[in-house]
Amino acid sequence: MSKKELLIAALSRKRVSFSKGWYKFSRNPLSVLGLVILLLIIVVAVFAPYIAPFPEHAGAFTNFRKSSLPPSLNHFFGTDTVGRDVFSRVIFGYRFSLILAVVVLGLSIPPGVILGLIGGYYQRTRIEIAIMRITDIFLAVPPLVLALAITVMLSPNLFNQMMAISLMWWPWYCRLVYAITTSLRYEYFVREAELTGASKAHILLREILPNCAAPILTKMTLDAGFVITVGASLSFIGLGVQPPKPGLGTMVADGAKRLPAEWWMAVFPALAIVMVILSFNLVGDGLRDMFAVEEV
Repeated sequence: MSKKELLIAALSRKRVSFSKGWYKFSRNPLSVLGLVILLLIIVVAVFAPYIAPFPEHAGAFTNFRKSSLPPSLNHFFGTDTVGRDVFSRVIFGYRFSLILAVVVLGLSIPPGVILGLIGGYYQRTRIEIAIMRITDIFLAVPPLVLALAITVMLSPNLFNQMMAISLMWWPWYCRLVYAITTSLRYEYFVREAELTGASKAHILLREILPNCAAPILTKMTLDAGFVITVGASLSFIGLGVQPPKPGLGTMVADGAKRLPAEWWMAVFPALAIVMVILSFNLVGDGLRDMFAVEEV
C-alpha cells in the first residue's frame, strides 16, 4: 500500500474508534449535560467583555447609589456593597478560574508524566528510587496545605497562586504514569522495540506514552475542577486573586460577611464555582466511559 492509502486507512480507523467512544459518551445524559455547561462557561469566559452587561464593573468601579441591590431584571445576581453588578463579576471570575486550571495543569502534567515514565522504565535503579521518594514526600503533605504554605511566603496574587498549586500537583501524574509504565515495562511491544535498537526516548514517548494518554486525559479533566476548588479556597482566605479583580473565591468571602440579609453576594459566586466543578466532573466521567470502550 502507498503512504497515502496507509494514511487514509489510519484516519478511517481513528474515525471509527472516535465514533464508538462518542456513542458511549452520548449515552450518558449527565456527561452530555456537563459538556454543554462546560462549553457554555468557556464561551462566556472568553467573550466576557461582550457578554457581561456591565464589563466595567469587573475592575475598580463604585456606584453607592446602587449598592446592595437584590436580584432584578437589571442586575440578575444583584449588586455588591459598592454597587457593582455581581453577574458581570461572576462572568469575569470564570476567566480567572479557567486560566488557573489551564496554567496549573499545563505546568504540572509534563514534568509529572516525564518523571513517571522514567521512574517506571528504570525499575529497581537509583533513578527510580530518587524519583519516587521525592514524589512520596510531596504526596505526604495535603495539597491545600502545601499550596497555602507556598503562597504565604509569596505576595498574594494570581501568578503566585498558579505557581504554588503547580508545584504540588505534578506528583499525582508522576504516580499515575509510573504505575502504568511499570505494568507495560515488559510487554512484548516494548521488548520488540528494544530488540530492534529503538532509543530510550522512542520507547518512552512513542511506545509507552500513548498507552497513558486515556488515563491522563481523564484525570486531567477531573483535576481541573479540583484545581479550581483549591484556587477558590486560597482566594477565600485572601491568597489568590486580589480586589478589585473578581475572583470567585474572593467574592464568596466578601459576600459571606453580609449573610443572611444580602445573601446574593455569596450564594451566586458559590453556585458559579459549583457549576464549573460539576461540569468538569461530569465530562471526566464521560471520558472515562469513552476510553473504556476504546480499550475493549
